[in-house]
Amino acid sequence: MSPITILLLSLSLSADAFAAAIGRGAVHRPTLSAAVRAGLVFGIIEAVTPVIGWALGLAAAGFVQSIDHWIAFGLLGLVGGNMIREAIRHDTPEDDTPAAPRGRGRLALIATAVGTSLDAAAVGVSLAFLGVNIGVIAVSIGLTTFVLATLGMLIGRFAGARLGPAAELIGGILLIGMGTRILLEHLGLIAW
Repeated sequence: MSPITILLLSLSLSADAFAAAIGRGAVHRPTLSAAVRAGLVFGIIEAVTPVIGWALGLAAAGFVQSIDHWIAFGLLGLVGGNMIREAIRHDTPEDDTPAAPRGRGRLALIATAVGTSLDAAAVGVSLAFLGVNIGVIAVSIGLTTFVLATLGMLIGRFAGARLGPAAELIGGILLIGMGTRILLEHLGLIAW
């Protein structure tokens, strides 16, 4: 996987954490140190979940090797489509639900981070079929999520929750694009 693809994947998977962090920042008005701590929670959890998915994917790789590109395409498409659906749903005027739970405690923060990282586990399953270096990718995803979640908390503090859906929409489009590229590459229709 090229460095650009890893960066795009990291940004895509960080988009929902960024959106949730903006919502939490708008609700909680964190200090810089609180935003950094929240960013660390998001980043660590987001780095671990693709490794878990990757391990599960490796366990099943021998059984599905002939259709792995279809599985990657399907999983990335579902995750990306869900992100787009959530972005559009949160963008409608009648929906005034906050982008993140209102709980202030660590448990609410961890629950939010886990909720936003489930897509990374699904993507991790896809990565198992591609023979990638999961360590490099997990670190990239974790660092990107840490930076974006920290920034999201601070942006939310000042700008409110309006930017979250746009980040989620862009992330969803990027994931669908990556899944399509993987499928077309494996079918021999494009060379990357």
